[in-house]
Amino acid sequence: MARLEPVPTPPTLFARAAQWMMRRRLGRVLTPARVVYDRVPALYRVAYALIRAEEKGLTLPAETALLLKTQAAQLNSCGFCVDIARAQAVLERISLEKFEALADFETSPLFCERERAALAYVAEVTRKIEVEDRTFERLRKSWSEREVVEITWLAALESYYNRIARPLRIESDGLCSLALARRGA
Repeated sequence: MARLEPVPTPPTLFARAAQWMMRRRLGRVLTPARVVYDRVPALYRVAYALIRAEEKGLTLPAETALLLKTQAAQLNSCGFCVDIARAQAVLERISLEKFEALADFETSPLFCERERAALAYVAEVTRKIEVEDRTFERLRKSWSEREVVEITWLAALESYYNRIARPLRIESDGLCSLALARRGA
């Protein structure tokens, strides 16, 4: 249970519109919207800008981006963030097989070296912020400079979200289950 009660009524027209879109796209209003953004409505615009940048401004494959976000969220023990990334994968018709194997990404045959390099980098960034030179060089061998920046940005962004959800004890909204049910899986 979240440490703060959800705000019962969206405080602004923008908040109402954002919540309508969430309900339409995901099947429910997200707990962070009702707990965080309804208390500080200016954050809706920040969140919207970040989501747009992520959806429209990155060149990384969608599956890779979601795997990287899930990797960081799992390492930060953010149940809400793991749930929403998996729900996004379901909505984009991406198999959850790799998501289930993330803990074994270095040895699982499901992952190619390119994915392993990115996942190892995100794991190290998430755990220590700094990365070893060999981790960075491994990443750089497989990804362009732009992609390295995108991977770094995704790791930082996910940690930002995790650091909002965890202290406020915002847990899973059951979004993956809703997405699976809506997709008929």
